[in-house]
Amino acid sequence: MKPAHWSRRTHLFRADAYICSACGAASRKPYPSCPACGAPMKKTKVDPSWVDEAEGLSAILDDDR
Repeated sequence: MKPAHWSRRTHLFRADAYICSACGAASRKPYPSCPACGAPMKKTKVDPSWVDEAEGLSAILDDDR
């Protein structure tokens, strides 16, 4: 089986999620192999999705007075 990697999705107000590059399954931990498809993992990449969440929160809380 071809090696895959975890994509770490970091969030502002909830726990990180790890997404398998082979099957797209989400996990709470970066296991050595994917629990859903069994693909061996080589590395973890970071997905800075928390930046988008921070921008959305900033837009909501922004005062233009």
